[in-house]
Amino acid sequence: MADFKVLYKIYEKRLLKNLDHDRVPKHVAIIMDGNRRFARSKKNMEVTKGHRAGADTLEYVLDWALELGIKIITVYAFSTENFNRPENEVNYLMDLFAEYFKKLVNNERTHKNKVKINVVGRTELLPDFVRETIVEAEESTANYDGLIFNLAIGYDGRLEIVDAFKKIAEGVKSGDIDIDDIDKDLINNNLYTEGLEDPNLIIRTSGEERLSGFLLWQSSYSELYFCDVLWPEFRKIDFLRAIRDYQARDRRFGV
Repeated sequence: MADFKVLYKIYEKRLLKNLDHDRVPKHVAIIMDGNRRFARSKKNMEVTKGHRAGADTLEYVLDWALELGIKIITVYAFSTENFNRPENEVNYLMDLFAEYFKKLVNNERTHKNKVKINVVGRTELLPDFVRETIVEAEESTANYDGLIFNLAIGYDGRLEIVDAFKKIAEGVKSGDIDIDDIDKDLINNNLYTEGLEDPNLIIRTSGEERLSGFLLWQSSYSELYFCDVLWPEFRKIDFLRAIRDYQARDRRFGV
């Protein structure tokens, strides 16, 4: 095992060294898939512990993003459909979210690196105690200009587009927006991710190869990277491989 760890570190350093640090994607989005399957793969592990292991992995990813100079990280943490999961699992996740946001607020790394925290989605669907911790995290980091950390919670990409069009329709109805004013920029500016650049790279773990409603509008020209590893087992070398793969592609905007 010790020899394996040494080899792992050597390979990790080689990957890091061979990256072009001038071509690191500015915005990386991640579909963190596989917490439940990870728990099922372990004897007698509760599903809730799989989610906690996934939260620990996210902590590592933030460190790796800061190390590489990535400016925006957006993660798919909880969809609107996830509310249909067993009640005890949903309740545990709500408690975990509240705990996680409090941890972010109290973490020296957050403030040292000026990490700005945003939550995107229908937060009105969340319990009051979770929304309170979200407000605290967002307000305490609102003026930071380092890494932007977006968490999609209570999120669905199609509902995001519906909500954007409702806002635009209200503007048309009130006379503040003319029909001819509706274009891609106006729609962008009414999405949950208003003001942010679209993701350059979207990573999905667990071997599934679909977006599952994640950033449907924003992903039009994103590079997609799928890996078989389950989210709680996602390692730094997996992250670096995704960046390496991104840098090896000839990005084309259009056909």
